[in-house]
Amino acid sequence: MAKPLRKLGFLTIGLFDEADPRRGHQSTLDMIGLGERLGLDSAWLRHRHLQFGISSPVAVLAAASQITDHIHLGTAVTPLGWENPLRLAEDLSTVDVLSGGRLNPGVSVGSPMHYDDVKGTLYPDTADVEDFTYRRVERLLAIVGGERVTGFRGTEGFEEFSDHVQPHSPGLRDRMWYGGAGLRSAEWAGEHRMNFLTSSVVRAEDGLSDFAELQRRHITAFRDRHPEGRVSQGLVVIPTDSADAGQRARYAEYAAKRLPRTRAPQGPGRLLFSPDYVGTSAQLAERLAEHAAYQEIDEVAFALPFSFEHADYVQILTDMAERLGPALGWRPARR
Repeated sequence: MAKPLRKLGFLTIGLFDEADPRRGHQSTLDMIGLGERLGLDSAWLRHRHLQFGISSPVAVLAAASQITDHIHLGTAVTPLGWENPLRLAEDLSTVDVLSGGRLNPGVSVGSPMHYDDVKGTLYPDTADVEDFTYRRVERLLAIVGGERVTGFRGTEGFEEFSDHVQPHSPGLRDRMWYGGAGLRSAEWAGEHRMNFLTSSVVRAEDGLSDFAELQRRHITAFRDRHPEGRVSQGLVVIPTDSADAGQRARYAEYAAKRLPRTRAPQGPGRLLFSPDYVGTSAQLAERLAEHAAYQEIDEVAFALPFSFEHADYVQILTDMAERLGPALGWRPARR
């Protein structure tokens, strides 16, 4: 039986119209503000490089930090192949300071998507020697944690220089998350004292093709190595309690179109996708209680569907906070 849900959040990719990007970004900020008013614990943004979704979550979260007071703000996830760890550490620390210690950066490793097409612009001089392994995360963790990044510290003329990234936010290292789809990622995150983000995608391993069981194994492997670490689950969950007939039909159609990809591992990476969960809060609570991985966690950041309208997101978030959350044993910390 699943334990009562302790923390409830949401995740969005923040789609926008190429001809009017401000409206989509403002919609995302409005949703984060609504999440805070509803008492949700966290709001997470996903990167979308060279697409019509948020390409700079850290910048958007800086704006969100100034219109909210309590809700935690995260990235799920920042692909580090696109980032310089030192520069990213400066941005993360700055936003954490601005937010009053509410930032939860989630990261992952691997080559940037379509790397052969973009490497000439992204890394024109170093494309063939860039390190996209876990070592890139280790560099970021060390820098965020306050380790020295230069041999010089002192005064030069009228300017003072630090030997570690400024501003330094001491609690940020403990709020770093790793987003992983495979068993080794879960183990590595635990070994390196990170928190663990697990989503609606896992890698089919050891001959298994049961999504919930694979995800449960990842959570167990992480906790074996880091018992105090936090785990957040990011399934697509769509409550329909206050939805009108048109919304319910569109939500059902959205989930049905995506269902075939859940029946077998996809592509060379053998990625296994979770079905989307659509229904009343009572129905969703019953289904989640039977989910082997959900039974192991007490913290979620349910993913919002990609291509819905702002009014749909308002309905989903409101039902999530006012109906689904209580059905899962959750209570808002603040309203």
